[in-house]
Parts: sequence; C-alpha cells; structure tokens
Amino acid sequence: MNPRQNNFIPFNWPHMTGKELYYIAEAHFNGRLAGDGPFTKRCHAWLEERTGCSKALLTNSCTAALEMSALLLDIKPGDEIIMPSYTFVSTANAFVLRGGIPVFVDIREDTLNLDERLIESAITPRTRAIAPVHYAGVACEMDTIMAIAQRHQLKVVEDAAQGIMSTYKGRALGSIGDLGAYSFHETKNVIAGEGGALLVNDPALALRAEIIREKGTDRSRFFRGEVDKYTWQEAGSSFLPGELIAAFLWAQLEEADRITQKRLASWQHYHELLEPLEARGILRRPIVPDDCQHNAHMYYVLLAPQTDRQAVLDRFRRHDISSVFHYVPLHSSPAGQHYGRAHGELSVTNRQSERLIRLPLWVGLTEAQQQRVVDLLAS
Repeated sequence: MNPRQNNFIPFNWPHMTGKELYYIAEAHFNGRLAGDGPFTKRCHAWLEERTGCSKALLTNSCTAALEMSALLLDIKPGDEIIMPSYTFVSTANAFVLRGGIPVFVDIREDTLNLDERLIESAITPRTRAIAPVHYAGVACEMDTIMAIAQRHQLKVVEDAAQGIMSTYKGRALGSIGDLGAYSFHETKNVIAGEGGALLVNDPALALRAEIIREKGTDRSRFFRGEVDKYTWQEAGSSFLPGELIAAFLWAQLEEADRITQKRLASWQHYHELLEPLEARGILRRPIVPDDCQHNAHMYYVLLAPQTDRQAVLDRFRRHDISSVFHYVPLHSSPAGQHYGRAHGELSVTNRQSERLIRLPLWVGLTEAQQQRVVDLLAS
C-alpha cells in the first residue's frame, strides 16, 4: 500500500531515506552483525556531536534506555520517582521493575508537559529522581526542574522518546538532565523499526552505563585495550541492538535535518489550516513556548469539551483517515494504581486526555491530504 496512491490516509507511514538497505547490505558484507560495530560507532558519534552529551549508547528501545537509567541510579524498592501520569507506560515501568514507586504529578494546560510548579510539593524523603517527559517533542520547563533537582539532590532522567532534534533554549532534549532517552520506533521522526539511545550527561555515570549495557561486564573496555580480559562487574543486561539496526538508523541520522524540516512544514500547514477552527471554538491547537524549538513529532488538537471525541474518530474512519487519541493516564490504570500514587487531583491530566486526538503526520503527507483531514474536523 502506498498512501500517496490511494484514498486512505494512514496515521503514520515510516519514511525511508533510500540508503537503509544499502547500509544493511554493507554490514552483512563486512561480516559484522552483532552490536557495537562500525555503524553503531557512527550513530554514537553523531548523537554525541549533535546533543553534546558525555556518552551516547544505542539500545534496543527507549524502554531499554529508561531501564538502564533505573539501574544506573541504583533505584531500590520504595524509592519514589516523580513523573507525569500522561505518558507511555515505559516511563513508569522502568522504575517499577526495580521496585520504585511512580509519583504522578499533573500536567500543564498549555504544553501537556509535567507541571514544574507542582513538583516540589510532591517530594518526600524517599524521592530519588524526576522523570520529565517532553510531550510531542516540546520541552518541559527544564531550568526550573533542574533547579528543583539540585536543591533536593535528586537525579533527572529525561524521557525524550519524542524529542530528537528538539531543543530547549538551544540545548538538545535529552542532554539537559543527568540521563536522557530517545526512541527510534517506526512511529518516531528518525527510525530504526525498533531502537533507542541512552544519553549519559553526567560523566561519572558513563563507564557504569557501558558495563550495564554489556550484561554487567567491562567488555567495552576490553575491546578498547584498556583491560586484558573482561569480567562480570555488576548487574546488567543485553541492552545493545544488532548492527543491522544501527545500519538502518545511520541512514536516517544522515538525513535527520531534512526529515525534520519536512515534518515542520507539514506541522505548520496544519497549524495555519486549523486557525479558523480554533477561532470558532471547535478545537485548541498545540502551544509551543518561545524557548522551545520542537521537531514536529506530532500534530494534536484538543477538541471542545462538548465534542464527542469517539464520534470524530469514527467519522475519520468512515472517510478512510486514521486518527488516534493518546495515552490513558497511568494513574487511572490498574497497574498505575497498584504500583504508583497520584499527587493531587490530576484534573488537567484527566480533562485534556479525554479531549486530545492526533492527526496523521509523516514525511510525504500532501497538503491535499491535510486539507481532507481539516475539512472533516470542521464538518
């Protein structure tokens, strides 16, 4: 199926730069298929240069990068981690697997990001870390969050799954906290099918990050000639992806600027088309603060409170357009209630999560297709 050659408009269509299969074939020809080969090293160098992080490490997924973060921070049973409820389950799961307790804090009305004004009141003697999530690739208010963390001697783990190529006051998302996590899932801007990366911004954590990623061994140091044999050093797991994934990803990273510009053009076109609908009170468009350069990861709208969201989604489906809502808040889920706790009423989370729908957005989406989407929203 090619969405540009039929009437159906998918929610997402993975973009190929044209070099993915060539690089995969090159890795195969070179006889290097296991992780940490030449393509992995290229990806690491690109990420370190573009973000300014101390060390970048490819992982099997953003989930794996977050799980590595919990191991690096030595999260123990009963430790509390402050995070939004309006996020994907991986943000919480990574810490729950170590016995940590997610403490869910409400989000802001404008960006749907963690409300930095509510963090300090959620801190207890058991709080160990803050996990801000950069929703839609729009940055949280990181200066305030980092200041709170410093005052209370907490670590910050940025869930920047949606944030590659986005910045906050000129700094790459994922590079501001102690640790950051990217996703290269096929629904993201830069993809590898599955895949992710851990950005280590605290140099003191870099060596342990390598060890944890390599099954708890110092194998990476052995390959660099820094030790004469590698041994089991601490608890870890196999978090590194194979070289074929890295080869695919390298083709994407080479084109990351072009991909971002194309997505931004489509995002801006939606924004202009939807301005009259916002003026009529049909919906609210995304809000991007001045200090934030986003990456056009998604275009969402918040429907008017009186609008039946399911009816809108059904109307899209009848007209061969795939549109989706987003997260069911974690604090309202069975696992969220079992493993975590809510701080406050989370009224904004509850209200906005019931109004939000995501519109189709991918490289190659045409203006005519966008017009069809907007016309249905207006009807």
